[in-house]
Amino acid sequence: LAEESPDSAYHSHGSSLEEEAAERMDDEEQERLLSYWQSVGRGHQVDVPRDMAEPIQQLTRNNNPQERQSIPFTLIQRKEKLGDLLYEKRQYGKAKWACIKMKEKQYEQSICLGFMKLMRYICEQNSSGLYLGITVPIVTVVHTNEAHSAMTQAVTVAYYLPEVLQDEPPHPLDSDIVIEEWPATIVYSRSFRGITNEDSIMREINLLAAILESPELCLRDTFIIAGYTNPAAANRLNEIWFLQRP
Repeated sequence: LAEESPDSAYHSHGSSLEEEAAERMDDEEQERLLSYWQSVGRGHQVDVPRDMAEPIQQLTRNNNPQERQSIPFTLIQRKEKLGDLLYEKRQYGKAKWACIKMKEKQYEQSICLGFMKLMRYICEQNSSGLYLGITVPIVTVVHTNEAHSAMTQAVTVAYYLPEVLQDEPPHPLDSDIVIEEWPATIVYSRSFRGITNEDSIMREINLLAAILESPELCLRDTFIIAGYTNPAAANRLNEIWFLQRP
């Protein structure tokens, strides 16, 4: 057998040391991200389990603005007043979404827990075994009473499947996640920043209802909160969507 030269031995040993160092850094990054999400979760009274470490890391690494696919829509109208955008009227096409119904005591708990389940589905826990890619916004369907004075506890958190997966979406391994096809819809959208809770959502619903010329054209008890930043972010970018009646 040919003897291994000292030079090649050094290189093979050196590369294994480099791999070990990279793995150690990988583990440290995973721990740091997990502990960050766990501290955010505690603020929302949500427990972030250890098995979320890998999906969190995967999503964080792939969360460049260039990597995110925006949900396609056609802009119908922009309503402005003194240079400020009041709302946009948009047309969204028929599409498939991965949806999970949640009913926690607080809205923030529902979206955090629902988002974590969807993250697992996006990050390889699906029939393809592949990372599916992030799309924005992640949306939450909420319901209110007719008077717009209170929200019901039951919400649906939903992830728009990327264009390449629309025809044949991978099946979720989690039986709580259901693939639904939503019909084409006209939406009235207004953006707002900050946390989303029962109070801020009701405030935004009433604000948009007051601005719209014909709010009666929209569903009275069903609204969508569109989130463009993950629930761990402090200054989130959100939109409230009113849905035009079919």
